[in-house]
Amino acid sequence: MPDEIKNIKTYRKKERMILSRSIRRRRRYIEVAFGNNDAARLLLSKEKGVLFESDKAYLPAEDFVLADFFDRYVNLAFIDYSKVTDTTNKPEKEKTIRSELPAGFWEKLKQMRYSNHTIRVYTTYIGDFQQYFAGSNLKRISPDEINAYLLHLIDKKNISSCQQNQRINAIKFYYEKVLGNERHCYKVNRAKREKTLPDVLSKEEVKDFLTVAKEDLRFYCMYSLLYSAGLRISELLNLKPDDINISRSLIHVRQGKGKKDRYTLLSKPFINKLEEYRIAYQPEKWLFEREAAVQFSESIVSKKLKEIAHEAGITKRVYPHLFRHSFATHLIEQGTDLKIIKELLGHENIRTTEMYVHIADTYKSKIKSPLDDILEEEI
Repeated sequence: MPDEIKNIKTYRKKERMILSRSIRRRRRYIEVAFGNNDAARLLLSKEKGVLFESDKAYLPAEDFVLADFFDRYVNLAFIDYSKVTDTTNKPEKEKTIRSELPAGFWEKLKQMRYSNHTIRVYTTYIGDFQQYFAGSNLKRISPDEINAYLLHLIDKKNISSCQQNQRINAIKFYYEKVLGNERHCYKVNRAKREKTLPDVLSKEEVKDFLTVAKEDLRFYCMYSLLYSAGLRISELLNLKPDDINISRSLIHVRQGKGKKDRYTLLSKPFINKLEEYRIAYQPEKWLFEREAAVQFSESIVSKKLKEIAHEAGITKRVYPHLFRHSFATHLIEQGTDLKIIKELLGHENIRTTEMYVHIADTYKSKIKSPLDDILEEEI
């Protein structure tokens, strides 16, 4: 058999496990439909309190942890857990979070129209701040005490410089925006961000990934758009059906980072697949919906992405933003002007875009090492 044929990757179709909620004998369970997957049945039989009925297993809901289940079964099947993510109590959860935050913190974030991502980050970090200073009046915490808190996080939690600055921003927001303190009255030392370059996928790795992703049309279309349009995950999930302009092969990104609109690319060969998806799923409010008029969560999309990357044999750490990095790098390798890439990505400063030049293989390959001439002379 020729070596070329031996090296071709083959993909075995992965079986599916579908999770949903169920009540049996007045007790709450997680129903696991595993089909004819004997390996899954064997592993499920070892779960605590499991019940079986035909090709379905029932796990007690009170002991069920989705993340742990995912880790145990990710190698056996594609796991559809969209029906077990709880959205029914979202208002109550938000109310509970608000009641635990400093007075006015949540409301001020909403008034100033911060993004949902920033709200999640700030509320998490101010919650940690509250917990550290439990029993103290936050209004009287001094800058020296805050610096001591940050040093504690650096030494004990090993937080990155990026996270340190985010935590400072959350603290500053509370003291300056919520309490109205003067800016000059509050000073903390900021860390310099490490100058690191992002990893990227090769075009071959993207192809391998999408080959596996084709098993699920929705996720295939999501990840194709992440890569082909250079979208942030929040921008992808906020797309609406009318944001796709097929006649001009453009995508309208509304209120992206920095509350800015922009247009980016819609791959022409991909249009037929996207239309197939729209006919099959008929999205109502959002382009990608977990159920009627309900968005997918970032966590679902990220977990599914990791599952597919594992199945495709990609050993790099794969996450949604990696497709955006790969999009920009591949455009540079194709010779696209940096200013155009800057606009497609929605960057404020072209220096942010310039970092992709450092990782573009084509640019590096054009540079001749001075050692080349010496060695070539010896040959």
